[in-house]
Amino acid sequence: MKTSTVSLTELEGVFAVPPLARHNDKRRSLDFAENDRLVRHIIAGGITRLVYGGNAFLYHVTLAEYEALLDWLAGMPENIWAIPSAGPSYGRAMDQSAALKRHNFPCVMLLPCGDPRDAAGLERGFREFADAAEKKLILYLKDTSNFGSDKEAGLDVAARLVEDGVCVGIKYAVVLDNPLQDPYLDGLLRRVDRRRVISGMGERPAICHLRDFQLPGFTTGSGCVAPFLSNALFETCRRADWEEAATIRANFLPLEDLRDAWGPARVLHAATELADFAKCGPLIPYVTALAEGRLRELSPVARELAERDRTARTGIAQSAPASA
Repeated sequence: MKTSTVSLTELEGVFAVPPLARHNDKRRSLDFAENDRLVRHIIAGGITRLVYGGNAFLYHVTLAEYEALLDWLAGMPENIWAIPSAGPSYGRAMDQSAALKRHNFPCVMLLPCGDPRDAAGLERGFREFADAAEKKLILYLKDTSNFGSDKEAGLDVAARLVEDGVCVGIKYAVVLDNPLQDPYLDGLLRRVDRRRVISGMGERPAICHLRDFQLPGFTTGSGCVAPFLSNALFETCRRADWEEAATIRANFLPLEDLRDAWGPARVLHAATELADFAKCGPLIPYVTALAEGRLRELSPVARELAERDRTARTGIAQSAPASA
Protein backbone atom coordinates (compact mmCIF):
# COMPACT_ATOMS: atom_id res chain seq x y z
CA MET A 1 0.00 0.00 0.00
CA LYS A 2 1.23 3.48 -0.88
CA THR A 3 2.30 5.33 2.26
CA SER A 4 4.25 8.27 0.81
CA THR A 5 3.08 11.88 0.77
CA VAL A 6 0.53 12.67 -1.95
CA SER A 7 2.03 14.57 -4.88
CA LEU A 8 0.11 16.58 -7.46
CA THR A 9 1.06 14.17 -10.24
CA GLU A 10 -0.50 11.29 -8.30
CA LEU A 11 -3.89 12.98 -8.60
CA GLU A 12 -3.69 12.54 -12.37
CA GLY A 13 -5.60 9.36 -13.12
CA VAL A 14 -8.64 7.23 -12.38
CA PHE A 15 -9.81 6.52 -8.84
CA ALA A 16 -12.00 3.43 -8.57
CA VAL A 17 -14.70 3.52 -5.88
CA PRO A 18 -15.57 -0.15 -5.29
CA PRO A 19 -18.45 -1.79 -3.47
CA LEU A 20 -17.71 -3.81 -0.34
CA ALA A 21 -18.51 -7.53 -0.48
CA ARG A 22 -20.18 -9.27 2.46
CA HIS A 23 -20.94 -12.84 3.42
CA ASN A 24 -24.55 -13.91 3.29
CA ASP A 25 -24.52 -14.80 7.00
CA LYS A 26 -26.46 -13.49 9.99
CA ARG A 27 -23.95 -10.70 10.66
CA ARG A 28 -23.41 -9.88 6.98
CA SER A 29 -19.71 -10.04 7.79
CA LEU A 30 -17.13 -8.60 5.41
CA ASP A 31 -15.94 -11.08 2.77
CA PHE A 32 -12.32 -10.18 2.14
CA ALA A 33 -11.76 -13.09 -0.25
CA GLU A 34 -14.36 -11.64 -2.62
CA ASN A 35 -13.09 -8.11 -2.04
CA ASP A 36 -9.60 -9.33 -2.99
CA ARG A 37 -11.06 -10.87 -6.12
CA LEU A 38 -12.67 -7.58 -7.16
CA VAL A 39 -9.51 -5.59 -6.44
CA ARG A 40 -7.47 -7.97 -8.62
CA HIS A 41 -9.93 -7.35 -11.46
CA ILE A 42 -9.68 -3.57 -11.08
CA ILE A 43 -5.89 -3.64 -10.94
CA ALA A 44 -5.73 -5.89 -14.01
CA GLY A 45 -7.57 -3.14 -15.87
CA GLY A 46 -4.86 -0.63 -15.01
CA ILE A 47 -6.41 1.22 -12.05
CA THR A 48 -4.30 1.33 -8.89
CA ARG A 49 -6.12 4.08 -6.93
CA LEU A 50 -8.94 2.75 -4.74
CA VAL A 51 -11.34 4.88 -2.71
CA TYR A 52 -13.58 3.10 -0.21
CA GLY A 53 -16.50 5.39 0.53
CA GLY A 54 -20.08 5.74 -0.61
CA ASN A 55 -20.18 2.72 -2.92
CA ALA A 56 -18.92 0.63 0.01
CA PHE A 57 -21.67 2.10 2.22
CA LEU A 58 -19.12 3.27 4.77
CA TYR A 59 -21.80 5.63 6.06
CA HIS A 60 -23.33 2.63 7.83
CA VAL A 61 -20.45 0.34 8.89
CA THR A 62 -19.79 -0.51 12.51
CA LEU A 63 -16.54 0.56 14.13
CA ALA A 64 -15.40 -3.08 14.30
CA GLU A 65 -16.03 -3.48 10.56
CA TYR A 66 -14.19 -0.23 9.91
CA GLU A 67 -11.14 -1.43 11.81
CA ALA A 68 -11.17 -4.73 9.89
CA LEU A 69 -11.45 -2.82 6.59
CA LEU A 70 -8.45 -0.64 7.46
CA ASP A 71 -6.37 -3.70 8.37
CA TRP A 72 -7.23 -5.24 4.99
CA LEU A 73 -6.48 -2.07 3.02
CA ALA A 74 -3.16 -1.64 4.82
CA GLY A 75 -2.06 -5.04 3.56
CA MET A 76 -2.39 -4.17 -0.12
CA PRO A 77 0.68 -4.19 -2.41
CA GLU A 78 3.00 -1.18 -2.43
CA ASN A 79 1.81 0.00 -5.85
CA ILE A 80 -1.81 0.37 -4.68
CA TRP A 81 -3.03 3.68 -3.32
CA ALA A 82 -5.84 2.80 -0.89
CA ILE A 83 -7.94 5.69 0.39
CA PRO A 84 -10.42 4.96 3.19
CA SER A 85 -13.24 7.34 4.10
CA ALA A 86 -14.38 8.56 7.50
CA GLY A 87 -17.46 10.20 8.99
CA PRO A 88 -19.81 11.67 8.00
CA SER A 89 -20.60 12.95 11.50
CA TYR A 90 -17.99 14.57 13.74
CA GLY A 91 -18.38 11.99 16.50
CA ARG A 92 -18.12 9.06 14.11
CA ALA A 93 -15.01 10.52 12.46
CA MET A 94 -13.35 11.10 15.82
CA ASP A 95 -14.13 7.51 16.88
CA GLN A 96 -12.55 6.30 13.64
CA SER A 97 -9.49 8.52 14.03
CA ALA A 98 -7.84 6.15 16.53
CA ALA A 99 -8.00 3.27 14.06
CA LEU A 100 -6.71 5.45 11.24
CA LYS A 101 -3.82 6.66 13.37
CA ARG A 102 -2.52 3.08 13.62
CA HIS A 103 -1.99 2.89 9.85
CA ASN A 104 0.13 4.83 7.38
CA PHE A 105 -2.53 5.85 4.89
CA PRO A 106 -1.33 9.07 3.24
CA CYS A 107 -4.83 10.54 3.35
CA VAL A 108 -8.46 9.85 4.22
CA MET A 109 -11.62 11.11 2.53
CA LEU A 110 -14.32 12.73 4.65
CA LEU A 111 -17.82 11.68 3.66
CA PRO A 112 -20.19 14.62 3.09
CA CYS A 113 -22.30 15.50 6.11
CA GLY A 114 -26.03 16.17 5.80
CA ASP A 115 -26.59 16.91 9.48
CA PRO A 116 -26.64 20.36 11.18
CA ARG A 117 -23.46 22.14 10.16
CA ASP A 118 -21.94 25.44 9.10
CA ALA A 119 -18.69 26.37 7.41
CA ALA A 120 -16.82 27.52 10.52
CA GLY A 121 -17.93 24.49 12.53
CA LEU A 122 -16.92 22.09 9.77
CA GLU A 123 -13.51 23.70 9.48
CA ARG A 124 -12.92 23.30 13.19
CA GLY A 125 -14.07 19.68 13.12
CA PHE A 126 -12.03 18.79 10.02
CA ARG A 127 -8.87 20.19 11.58
CA GLU A 128 -9.46 18.35 14.85
CA PHE A 129 -10.07 15.09 12.99
CA ALA A 130 -6.95 15.51 10.83
CA ASP A 131 -4.87 16.13 13.96
CA ALA A 132 -6.37 13.17 15.83
CA ALA A 133 -5.97 10.74 12.92
CA GLU A 134 -2.62 12.21 11.86
CA LYS A 135 -3.82 12.15 8.27
CA LYS A 136 -4.18 14.54 5.37
CA LEU A 137 -7.72 14.99 4.06
CA ILE A 138 -9.61 14.61 0.83
CA LEU A 139 -12.77 16.72 0.97
CA TYR A 140 -15.92 15.46 -0.74
CA LEU A 141 -18.20 18.10 -2.27
CA LYS A 142 -21.41 16.36 -3.32
CA ASP A 143 -23.79 19.28 -2.95
CA THR A 144 -23.39 23.03 -2.82
CA SER A 145 -24.71 22.96 0.76
CA ASN A 146 -22.27 20.31 2.04
CA PHE A 147 -20.16 23.01 3.70
CA GLY A 148 -23.21 24.85 5.06
CA SER A 149 -25.80 27.21 3.65
CA ASP A 150 -23.25 29.99 3.06
CA LYS A 151 -21.65 28.70 -0.14
CA GLU A 152 -18.93 31.32 -0.31
CA ALA A 153 -17.89 30.71 3.29
CA GLY A 154 -17.76 26.98 2.58
CA LEU A 155 -15.49 27.47 -0.42
CA ASP A 156 -13.27 29.72 1.67
CA VAL A 157 -12.94 26.87 4.19
CA ALA A 158 -11.85 24.48 1.44
CA ALA A 159 -9.26 27.01 0.28
CA ARG A 160 -7.83 27.50 3.79
CA LEU A 161 -7.58 23.76 4.41
CA VAL A 162 -5.67 23.34 1.15
CA GLU A 163 -3.45 26.37 1.79
CA ASP A 164 -2.59 25.10 5.27
CA GLY A 165 -1.70 21.64 4.00
CA VAL A 166 -4.55 19.93 5.86
CA CYS A 167 -6.31 18.96 2.61
CA VAL A 168 -4.46 17.36 -0.32
CA GLY A 169 -7.39 16.87 -2.68
CA ILE A 170 -11.08 17.52 -3.32
CA LYS A 171 -13.57 15.07 -4.85
CA TYR A 172 -16.05 17.26 -6.71
CA ALA A 173 -19.40 15.60 -7.36
CA VAL A 174 -22.08 18.28 -7.67
CA VAL A 175 -24.53 16.92 -10.26
CA LEU A 176 -25.84 19.39 -12.85
CA ASP A 177 -27.87 18.97 -16.03
CA ASN A 178 -25.19 20.96 -17.82
CA PRO A 179 -21.78 20.54 -16.16
CA LEU A 180 -20.33 23.19 -18.46
CA GLN A 181 -22.29 25.82 -16.55
CA ASP A 182 -21.06 25.38 -12.99
CA PRO A 183 -20.58 28.60 -11.00
CA TYR A 184 -19.87 26.64 -7.81
CA LEU A 185 -16.98 24.78 -9.42
CA ASP A 186 -15.80 28.06 -10.93
CA GLY A 187 -15.77 29.53 -7.43
CA LEU A 188 -13.83 26.57 -6.07
CA LEU A 189 -11.22 26.78 -8.82
CA ARG A 190 -10.72 30.50 -8.21
CA ARG A 191 -9.62 29.57 -4.69
CA VAL A 192 -7.93 26.18 -5.08
CA ASP A 193 -5.31 24.86 -7.50
CA ARG A 194 -7.35 22.87 -10.03
CA ARG A 195 -4.68 20.16 -9.95
CA ARG A 196 -6.09 19.19 -6.54
CA VAL A 197 -9.72 18.85 -7.66
CA ILE A 198 -10.88 15.45 -8.96
CA SER A 199 -14.05 14.96 -10.96
CA GLY A 200 -16.14 12.78 -8.67
CA MET A 201 -19.15 11.56 -10.67
CA GLY A 202 -17.87 8.82 -12.92
CA GLU A 203 -17.59 8.77 -16.67
CA ARG A 204 -20.61 10.90 -17.61
CA PRO A 205 -19.11 14.36 -16.82
CA ALA A 206 -15.47 13.26 -16.99
CA ILE A 207 -14.79 14.61 -20.48
CA CYS A 208 -16.25 18.02 -19.65
CA HIS A 209 -14.35 18.23 -16.37
CA LEU A 210 -11.01 17.19 -17.85
CA ARG A 211 -11.36 19.18 -21.08
CA ASP A 212 -13.12 22.38 -20.02
CA PHE A 213 -12.05 22.68 -16.38
CA GLN A 214 -8.64 20.96 -16.75
CA LEU A 215 -9.21 18.69 -13.74
CA PRO A 216 -6.51 16.03 -13.37
CA GLY A 217 -8.57 12.86 -12.99
CA PHE A 218 -11.91 11.33 -12.12
CA THR A 219 -13.50 8.75 -9.86
CA THR A 220 -15.41 5.78 -11.20
CA GLY A 221 -17.91 3.28 -9.93
CA SER A 222 -18.75 1.62 -13.23
CA GLY A 223 -15.01 1.34 -13.84
CA CYS A 224 -15.05 -1.43 -11.24
CA VAL A 225 -16.91 -3.46 -13.89
CA ALA A 226 -14.88 -2.10 -16.82
CA PRO A 227 -11.56 -0.78 -15.46
CA PHE A 228 -9.67 -1.07 -18.73
CA LEU A 229 -12.21 1.09 -20.56
CA SER A 230 -12.32 3.61 -17.73
CA ASN A 231 -8.55 3.92 -17.80
CA ALA A 232 -8.66 4.18 -21.60
CA LEU A 233 -11.12 7.05 -21.28
CA PHE A 234 -8.66 8.89 -19.05
CA GLU A 235 -5.77 8.27 -21.44
CA THR A 236 -7.71 9.57 -24.45
CA CYS A 237 -8.65 12.68 -22.46
CA ARG A 238 -5.00 13.19 -21.56
CA ARG A 239 -4.18 13.03 -25.30
CA ALA A 240 -7.03 15.49 -25.97
CA ASP A 241 -8.63 12.96 -28.33
CA TRP A 242 -12.11 14.06 -27.37
CA GLU A 243 -13.92 12.22 -30.17
CA GLU A 244 -12.42 8.88 -29.13
CA ALA A 245 -13.10 9.73 -25.49
CA ALA A 246 -16.78 10.21 -26.28
CA THR A 247 -16.84 6.86 -28.07
CA ILE A 248 -15.34 5.11 -25.04
CA ARG A 249 -17.65 6.91 -22.61
CA ALA A 250 -20.70 5.70 -24.54
CA ASN A 251 -19.96 2.18 -23.29
CA PHE A 252 -20.69 3.29 -19.73
CA LEU A 253 -23.91 5.23 -20.23
CA PRO A 254 -26.40 2.32 -20.09
CA LEU A 255 -25.11 1.29 -16.66
CA GLU A 256 -24.76 4.90 -15.54
CA ASP A 257 -28.39 5.53 -16.54
CA LEU A 258 -29.57 2.71 -14.29
CA ARG A 259 -27.32 3.87 -11.45
CA ASP A 260 -28.80 7.37 -11.69
CA ALA A 261 -32.34 5.96 -11.80
CA TRP A 262 -32.15 3.36 -9.00
CA GLY A 263 -29.29 4.47 -6.75
CA PRO A 264 -25.64 4.50 -7.80
CA ALA A 265 -24.17 2.41 -4.98
CA ARG A 266 -26.74 -0.37 -4.82
CA VAL A 267 -26.81 -0.74 -8.61
CA LEU A 268 -23.01 -1.03 -8.69
CA HIS A 269 -23.13 -3.57 -5.84
CA ALA A 270 -25.47 -5.74 -7.91
CA ALA A 271 -23.77 -5.10 -11.25
CA THR A 272 -20.40 -6.23 -9.94
CA GLU A 273 -21.91 -9.54 -8.88
CA LEU A 274 -23.99 -9.98 -12.05
CA ALA A 275 -20.83 -9.48 -14.13
CA ASP A 276 -19.19 -12.20 -11.97
CA PHE A 277 -16.29 -10.14 -10.65
CA ALA A 278 -17.20 -10.64 -6.99
CA LYS A 279 -20.00 -12.11 -4.94
CA CYS A 280 -20.92 -8.89 -3.23
CA GLY A 281 -23.58 -10.48 -1.04
CA PRO A 282 -26.27 -8.62 0.92
CA LEU A 283 -26.60 -4.90 1.53
CA ILE A 284 -26.64 -3.57 5.05
CA PRO A 285 -29.42 -1.38 6.49
CA TYR A 286 -30.44 1.38 5.74
CA VAL A 287 -30.35 0.38 2.04
CA THR A 288 -32.53 -2.17 0.25
CA ALA A 289 -31.28 -4.45 -2.53
CA LEU A 290 -32.72 -4.21 -6.02
CA ALA A 291 -35.92 -6.14 -6.69
CA GLU A 292 -35.80 -9.18 -8.96
CA GLY A 293 -37.32 -7.32 -11.90
CA ARG A 294 -34.64 -4.66 -11.77
CA LEU A 295 -31.91 -7.28 -11.41
CA ARG A 296 -33.17 -8.92 -14.61
CA GLU A 297 -33.01 -5.55 -16.38
CA LEU A 298 -29.57 -4.77 -14.97
CA SER A 299 -27.97 -8.13 -15.73
CA PRO A 300 -27.54 -7.79 -19.52
CA VAL A 301 -26.33 -4.20 -19.12
CA ALA A 302 -23.63 -5.18 -16.62
CA ARG A 303 -22.57 -8.22 -18.63
CA GLU A 304 -22.39 -6.23 -21.87
CA LEU A 305 -20.13 -3.62 -20.29
CA ALA A 306 -17.91 -6.36 -18.85
CA GLU A 307 -17.69 -8.04 -22.25
CA ARG A 308 -16.76 -4.77 -23.95
CA ASP A 309 -14.03 -4.31 -21.40
CA ARG A 310 -12.68 -7.81 -22.10
CA THR A 311 -12.81 -7.11 -25.83
CA ALA A 312 -10.89 -3.86 -25.39
CA ARG A 313 -8.23 -5.62 -23.33
CA THR A 314 -7.54 -7.99 -26.22
CA GLY A 315 -6.89 -5.03 -28.49
CA ILE A 316 -10.05 -5.36 -30.60
CA ALA A 317 -11.56 -1.99 -31.53
CA GLN A 318 -14.91 -1.04 -30.02
CA SER A 319 -16.42 -1.05 -33.52
CA ALA A 320 -15.45 -4.70 -34.05
CA PRO A 321 -19.02 -6.08 -33.96
CA ALA A 322 -20.10 -3.71 -36.73
CA SER A 323 -17.01 -4.18 -38.89
CA ALA A 324 -17.15 -7.95 -38.45
